[in-house]
Amino acid sequence: MLNSTILKEKIFKSQTTTENCINSMEDILSWIDNLNNNTYVKISETNISDDTFWFYDDHKGEVLNRKRSFFSILGIRYFVENKFVCEQPIILQNEIGFLGIIAKEFNGVLHFLIQAKIEPGNVNSIQLSPTLQATKSNFTKAHGGRMPLYFDWFEEANKNGKIIYDQIQSEQGSRFIGKRNRNIILLTEKEVPMHQNYKWMTLGQIKELMKKDNLVNMDTRTVLSHLPIIVDNQTTTKTNSSYQDIVSAYTLLNDYKMYNEVRKTIIPLHELVDWEINNYGITHNKGFDFCVRYYNIEIQGREIQAWTQPLFKATANALFVLFTSIIDGKRKFLISLCPEIGCLDKAEFAPSIQISNINNIDTNNKLHNLFLKQEKIKDGILIDVMLSEEGGRFYHEENRNVIIEVDASEIEPEKHQLWVDADTLNFLVMHNNVLNIQLRNLISLLNIGGGK
Repeated sequence: MLNSTILKEKIFKSQTTTENCINSMEDILSWIDNLNNNTYVKISETNISDDTFWFYDDHKGEVLNRKRSFFSILGIRYFVENKFVCEQPIILQNEIGFLGIIAKEFNGVLHFLIQAKIEPGNVNSIQLSPTLQATKSNFTKAHGGRMPLYFDWFEEANKNGKIIYDQIQSEQGSRFIGKRNRNIILLTEKEVPMHQNYKWMTLGQIKELMKKDNLVNMDTRTVLSHLPIIVDNQTTTKTNSSYQDIVSAYTLLNDYKMYNEVRKTIIPLHELVDWEINNYGITHNKGFDFCVRYYNIEIQGREIQAWTQPLFKATANALFVLFTSIIDGKRKFLISLCPEIGCLDKAEFAPSIQISNINNIDTNNKLHNLFLKQEKIKDGILIDVMLSEEGGRFYHEENRNVIIEVDASEIEPEKHQLWVDADTLNFLVMHNNVLNIQLRNLISLLNIGGGK
């Protein structure tokens, strides 16, 4: 059994250590550059009729592969209180994948085994991924590829060390329907075999690399978001405050689930209104946040090194903003309840602002205006970085992630919003389908120790 106090101390020490590590920052950056310069990658749009594996079934209105595995694309209609809200293509991938990171102490400092991996949709080739990033199709070798490295370490994790975290969490509710992955961190004392595209890094080094655009991938960020954010000098009053925050959060979430009737209907793609389906992809005739395109992919060093697949391609960058403020002597964060078309259980908590198209920022919205005002004068911006969505399904999709200090008196939370402290975020992230992936990714950017 892991002692939580000792674990927090180890995590804090790792987060404050960037020098005298197993690998220096210079070595890590040089390693990434070398892999980028010497790994063959070729990605190009293609015509699906030229492929022998993926095809469009015009009778069922579905994009799928000939093994009926991996994932497929159908249409979805979304209703709330029996009122039509929207319809779009959606990814169906019922399998649960693995996102796992191995942790180990070296010279008294916790290090994490990170993989340099190229996904077909990555905007910049190499991104830093978890030790294991694999779909069920990968580790069951549904497509004939080799077994993902380190899968055996997580298949029977209890035999290989102590589990810091193990939870099944949601993926993007605007692109998938009910998609989840198992997020797991394994602390081991065993000897871990090393491979070319892997390096040990402290949490502090990873946090520094997160400041660079599109370098630490979405899957690494969601796994690390489950490490505790330690707030200084907890008191009884503050702990009671956290308890009330937790109760308020679940009341808000459960009220929405109980009192809002949500209906989703899977339909053939050809029944979608204003969407055009052809051999080159799926496109909205009047403009939408994304389209679907087909790609020929060649990546050296993958389990399968050449294949064709569809990818969702965003038409604009997204914007995710997390407001933070000191309220009654304690740092808090403004979170918003966010229903999404593919959400497994109606809604999850999201950042203060979550916009899939940054061009759609609403000047009539008070929160949006507060963000624009502080952005203009560069006031209170703690973190501002462009980060990528998962490149296995999304092509060159980038999000602007901002954490910004505000005066709480300027914000009157709406009924779907509330201020919560770091302890509450830590508690909620330990449970599945409560915090969405956009919020979890922002949490991963927070420094451990001061809550900001």
